[in-house]
Amino acid sequence: MTLNPNFSAFQKQLATPFAFRMFLFSKLPAAFFAGLQLMKLAPHEAAIGVRYKWFNKNPFGSLYFAVLAMAAEASTGILCMSALYKRKPSVSMLIVKIEGNFFKKAVGKIVFTCSNGLEVQQAVEDAITSTESTSVVCETVGKNEAGESVARFFCTWSFKSRSGA
Repeated sequence: MTLNPNFSAFQKQLATPFAFRMFLFSKLPAAFFAGLQLMKLAPHEAAIGVRYKWFNKNPFGSLYFAVLAMAAEASTGILCMSALYKRKPSVSMLIVKIEGNFFKKAVGKIVFTCSNGLEVQQAVEDAITSTESTSVVCETVGKNEAGESVARFFCTWSFKSRSGA
């Protein structure tokens, strides 16, 4: 399995908090307004944080479930985007399923971490070599500042090479 040779260039584009915020503003405005933050981006792992605040709260004094889902999806999606960045042939990506489980009230800062980067890279390679659509299920766990699991999501991503299409 080969890592995307353009990963470092993708990572560099998002290297500062300002650059990541501008990326969100242009590509995912809802995530921008919800306050998502890039905590880590490596070929094998990504982490996205979100802090409880007035804009993303629910009536029960915690983070709205959709904001948690957004952060969870972003922690998996950024790994997918990094695997696809400037690939030849280009590859499309689409989230086809998302499942979530909630364990604790989400207050303070919640960080979702996905460690399925290598599986994502392999699925992209398979999509390129086979020209068939491939998929990968990414698990991401959201933890609070005390290190307790608040939620766990499973995001299924589908990839298809655009060559010959």
